[in-house]
Amino acid sequence: MRGSATDPRPTPGHPRPLRSDGRVRRTAAAAVASAALLFPLLGAAPSAGAAPSGVDDTGRLQRAFTSAAAEYHVPLSVLLGVSYLQSRWDGHGGAPSVTGGYGPMHLTDAHTALSRAPHHSEGSEDSRGDTARPALRPATGAPAEAELPGRLKTLTEAAGLTGLPAERLRTDDSANIAGGAALLAAAQKRLGEPLSADPADWYGAVARFSGADDTATAAAYANDVFDVIRSGERRTTDSGQRMVLAARPHLVPDTAQLARTGLRQVSAAGTQCPASVSCEWIPAPYQEFGTDDYGNHDLGDRPKSQSIRYIVIHDTEGRWDGVINLVQDPTYVSWNYTLRSTDGHIAQHVKAEDVAWHAGNWYVNAKSVGLEHEGFLASPDAWYTEAMYRASARLVKYLAGKYGIPLDRQHILGHDTVPGPTTGTIPGMHTDPGPYWDWRHYFELLGRPFEPTAGRDGGLVTIRPDYTANRPDYTGCDTGGQPCASHGSSEVRLYSRPDSSAPLIKDIGARPDGGDSTIDVNDVASRVETGQQYAVAGREGDWTAIWYLGQKAWFRNPAKQATAVDAAGLVVTPKAGADSVPVYGRAYPEKEAYPAGVPVQSVSPLPYKLLAGQRYVVGDAVPGEYFYSVTFTEDSHRVVVGKDLYYEIQFGHRVAFVRAADVRVRPSGL
Repeated sequence: MRGSATDPRPTPGHPRPLRSDGRVRRTAAAAVASAALLFPLLGAAPSAGAAPSGVDDTGRLQRAFTSAAAEYHVPLSVLLGVSYLQSRWDGHGGAPSVTGGYGPMHLTDAHTALSRAPHHSEGSEDSRGDTARPALRPATGAPAEAELPGRLKTLTEAAGLTGLPAERLRTDDSANIAGGAALLAAAQKRLGEPLSADPADWYGAVARFSGADDTATAAAYANDVFDVIRSGERRTTDSGQRMVLAARPHLVPDTAQLARTGLRQVSAAGTQCPASVSCEWIPAPYQEFGTDDYGNHDLGDRPKSQSIRYIVIHDTEGRWDGVINLVQDPTYVSWNYTLRSTDGHIAQHVKAEDVAWHAGNWYVNAKSVGLEHEGFLASPDAWYTEAMYRASARLVKYLAGKYGIPLDRQHILGHDTVPGPTTGTIPGMHTDPGPYWDWRHYFELLGRPFEPTAGRDGGLVTIRPDYTANRPDYTGCDTGGQPCASHGSSEVRLYSRPDSSAPLIKDIGARPDGGDSTIDVNDVASRVETGQQYAVAGREGDWTAIWYLGQKAWFRNPAKQATAVDAAGLVVTPKAGADSVPVYGRAYPEKEAYPAGVPVQSVSPLPYKLLAGQRYVVGDAVPGEYFYSVTFTEDSHRVVVGKDLYYEIQFGHRVAFVRAADVRVRPSGL
């Protein structure tokens, strides 16, 4: 997505974002379902009870959990385990999550929700990313707000149970923890269970605390909580509080309680999900409408017909209910899965065999699976729950294992790292999930943490700032040009010299008029992202230079607070005698590969050049490939595979492709 978090209207100098993936619709059928509900960021007061300035009170939050557990007769390990799964014990300064949840216990208060268009409805980007058929442009409009489910208003219930004002539950971590303990105790009583000191007796209450209305989601959530209790956790929170949950490796909860929760049964039949997550089948429609038009995806036969090489991470820019309505509209775009923030529940919409329209680049769409996460790019404090991060990581690991997708940043793409397929599309490509998605934590959950793999002579760096401490300035979250709230970020800014007052790196594709890059939250021209790898172009004091978009780009990388770690691998550089080689946004076959009846697709270079003496990290070697699919019936579908080979490279913020015939591959340290 692109654009303001609270105002979908464009501001001067801040154009409306473009659609993310492939087609845009012409009909008004999407009008009813094309907007989803966004939760405003309410002002946050300092947490009550904070220690006076200069006083070391790093145990205050731990004591608050202990006190609340004793007052409401909830086992401390259960209270800590639930809070860890909700927020990793962070308070987020009193700011709400993407679903209006507050504080360490994620108490939800979403009654002030506003409506706005989700990111696939914004701007002019063609979600399908293929000019072989016309783009659809759906009308947009906000649906009437439905009755909010109970999972989105737990703060009100907590206020009634504790007698504490709602504002205090939102902004005071200690009060918030007490509210969570009260909710757990109430859930235990409703199940007819005693307020036992044994955590094993609280499985049903934990399942109900999730807010899920079905047994599969509630069980997945409770299983995660008890996994945390068994393994134990310790960390320092975003407010500097040191927290410890002692491990109880032999704890066996009473899972039979789940049958007494009264939750509905949801079938996972038809889904392609691991057993460790809660998943249901909510299909995107495949049907004809209008004249020579159909939606909202293409039938395929992957991986038999063509490989699946990418997983694309998106955010929804809308609330769960509205987004689920959208993907069921045949005149709208599609994606494969949607993940809910409150409890990590997953809905699958398009089979992995078929091609969803989600990435804005037809080559990537044809070879990827798209995951939409309930969230908002331009809301730095609208945080994602640990439950959703964990469910997403499990789904990605499952898909990666099934289809042989490497777990690295050249295959697990953000929508913001998908390249524009042609020069004209570059300025409108989407920028979600954005700088506030915690890639470092996400890859730790994937079991692929970003660690040093070489010394300083390795020739590469892997971007890896400390998410919480790394706080670059951004603008445009709420109003164009105005500062965003200070917040942890996965991204590092690039300069033309080793000086933070130097001009930012320019992107001639994003700004063909030669305009300067900005620190707008949607401007990815001069920034790199956690997990991405680049070839080192120089070092000077606390600064490191990399090759980026054909330029030498500098970022701060001090030893005491490093924003990158050393690595080694393979790089590409122009073949001997070549001053430069072209760069592409898609790996399409040469014209001789196309059979009769399939229009030749142009292999058009982007406006960039890979120059002699520069090096870029290389990923897969892939043949040129094009999926021809412009009719409703499958009899005309073809996968065209050429003889030309391409290398995927990390060229700028986004990946790109170069022809193998144009470059040579070499070890990075030479």
